[in-house]
Amino acid sequence: MSEDADSAVAVLQERVRKAAQDGEALAITGGGTKSFLGQVSRGTPCSVHAIQGVVHYEPTELVVTVRAGTRLTELESTLAQSGQMLPFEPPAFGEGATIGGTIACGLSGPCRPYRGAARDFVLGVRCINGKGESLRFGGEVMKNVAGYDVSRLMAGAMGTLGILTEISLKVLPRPACSQTRAFEMPGEPASELMTSFLGRSLPVSAAAYLDGVLRVRLSGSEAAVSTAAGALGGDREAEGDAFWSELKEHRLDFFSHDSPLWRISLKPQNELLHLPGKTLIDWGGAQYWVKSDAGFKALSERVRPYGGYVTGFGGRDQGARPDVPQDAVLKLNRRLKAAFDPAGILNPGRLFPED
Repeated sequence: MSEDADSAVAVLQERVRKAAQDGEALAITGGGTKSFLGQVSRGTPCSVHAIQGVVHYEPTELVVTVRAGTRLTELESTLAQSGQMLPFEPPAFGEGATIGGTIACGLSGPCRPYRGAARDFVLGVRCINGKGESLRFGGEVMKNVAGYDVSRLMAGAMGTLGILTEISLKVLPRPACSQTRAFEMPGEPASELMTSFLGRSLPVSAAAYLDGVLRVRLSGSEAAVSTAAGALGGDREAEGDAFWSELKEHRLDFFSHDSPLWRISLKPQNELLHLPGKTLIDWGGAQYWVKSDAGFKALSERVRPYGGYVTGFGGRDQGARPDVPQDAVLKLNRRLKAAFDPAGILNPGRLFPED
């Protein structure tokens, strides 16, 4: 680390130690672009903004190590200069988004079913636990499995297990070619076609259905994309890249509707889910975005038979509570919380009620 970043980490450690002694809750903050997610975190704001910069990046190794307070746009720009990218295509939801907040929230973009989730590309982390100790898990190569699963636990933990200060990530080359094919069709055949992509040797990197149009993004070599496009048919969409970017960042007209926004996650299936409100199907059928006034309870009852769960995604005024995992999983989460944060001062209540 640089001297300034090293100093910022030391200051943060002391801040956490004192909070643990005093029983003071801390609300961990990065760029604040995803503060609408989860439950309201009780506590005094505690920022990682001063811990910035790329620690190590060697394009030939396909690995980057970066400090948590580094802006996502800065990291993506650095990778782009070498023709590389973050494979999980994370949404930013604002210019101030940091890589620490991105990993802590565990969000992935339209490519999630085809390339993997954010946690799949986390190789190692440094973090400060609830005792103020600086811990390191994992490393910078895939074969280094010491603590690797612990590193992945930080993806989606929303700061409840530790304050991320440094993250090592696997990166990939940007595809040489990308093309979006569009098909006008009813929802049922669109759902079946999306599901079929998961079992076919096609360079599909995204599939979404909105307003009677199924869009499929193909990414890879020019030859592979051209062959797949010929096999699939449909119409080439000139503004395809823009669509996926607008979808990822929730800038499509669909998201501007006044009704509350809900995210429904489930296993891809041929059967189309008929839900109250306006629906956008993403992740090849594994994620439904729903604009609806139906409410959390009503939607949960509709999707539970399909193994789905509902998350309020449009702010905390929806009166939604998260779908709490089954007892065994919830107990495991609480045991992890007790091990990493015995005093319960890091983002209490943000991930699960009374976590």
